[in-house]
Amino acid sequence: MLAYILGVLLFGLCICLSLALHEAGHLVAAKAFGMKVRRYFVGIGPTVFSFRRGETEYGLKWLPFGGFCDVAGMTTLDELTPDEERRAMWKHRAWKRTTVMMAGPITHFALAFIVLYLLAVSMGLPNLAEKPVVSTVSSCVTDARTTDELSDPSCPSGTVGPAQAAGIRPGDEIVGVGGTATPTWTEMVAAVRDSTGPTVFDVRRGDERLRLTVDVPRLDRPTTDGVAEVGVAGVTATRSFDYGPLAAVGATASFSGDMFGQTVAKLIEFPERIPAVVSAIFGGERDPNTPVSVVGASRIGGEAVEAGLWPLFFMLLAGLNFFLGVFNLLPLLPMDGGHVAVIWYERVRNWLRERRGKAAAAPVDFTRLSTVTMALVLVGGAILLLTVTADIVNPIRITQ
Repeated sequence: MLAYILGVLLFGLCICLSLALHEAGHLVAAKAFGMKVRRYFVGIGPTVFSFRRGETEYGLKWLPFGGFCDVAGMTTLDELTPDEERRAMWKHRAWKRTTVMMAGPITHFALAFIVLYLLAVSMGLPNLAEKPVVSTVSSCVTDARTTDELSDPSCPSGTVGPAQAAGIRPGDEIVGVGGTATPTWTEMVAAVRDSTGPTVFDVRRGDERLRLTVDVPRLDRPTTDGVAEVGVAGVTATRSFDYGPLAAVGATASFSGDMFGQTVAKLIEFPERIPAVVSAIFGGERDPNTPVSVVGASRIGGEAVEAGLWPLFFMLLAGLNFFLGVFNLLPLLPMDGGHVAVIWYERVRNWLRERRGKAAAAPVDFTRLSTVTMALVLVGGAILLLTVTADIVNPIRITQ
């Protein structure tokens, strides 16, 4: 129980640190372009302490959720003192303002990359793509009618398993079985289960492509419906890949690209998963693919620490940073992406006016966008309330 509590607190602390660094990204970029940053605070609520260095006040709030970076003149609604007028953010060039707003989301992507890189060189990157890479080759395969019998690794001395007899080694990637392509481990297992007798396995070993014949036996295996006779090769999957310091850079970049794409896809699916969250609140089975709040993510992080599943903890942390980065890029106010959209709307609009010989128009009046912004804030608040409630009454739990 203590490990679970420490895991929850540790994950929550990592989230707070991520949000604080997000605002620090805005801070550093704004100062680099000569904009005035009035305040940089970590957390929300009453102030614990603050101090002033130069023209900026730094401080800590009581509730460690998020933070803020107050840049003078972020919008035309901002009241400016006479000395702030010439340095107002909205008066700077579009690319500088864009850089300041993008610095926050980019910080999340950088944090996710660092977490994944450290994972790659220490515990390895998980095989999320289910590459059919062999981890171990069994010395024997026998009938197993229960999960306990299936997990018993004991083999009589001198025996050789079918894959081992065919020359398959740990690290081999089985890309085809019996003429059927097997891009994932699940598809490879399905092809083997349908096979019997001598079967050609297409194997990638480094730069070599081999065709090895495995004499696939039909053995009893437990299923959800009882016991079934299936083909068995005697190999186990590689769950993670280890890398050296240099190789980990490319591997992490590729892995990050995959996670970014998955995050975008899940964000697109987000609205259609809300009904399942509501159902879970009222007693329905919680779909593990439904959105989770910071509360839910922290609970899963605590369970991961309690079970000793540190790779899962760090994967969850990296995934959350990818989500925060992508979410903040949405072209909707008050997200950073919404401010970027306004900046480039003004830039394109004024470029078109210039082409027609007209003077630049006034900056966008944010008061006209306040209704839409408030509506989005209310919708976001309602979704947050739903996910937090579901994560309290019917949380997603990890299964080993």
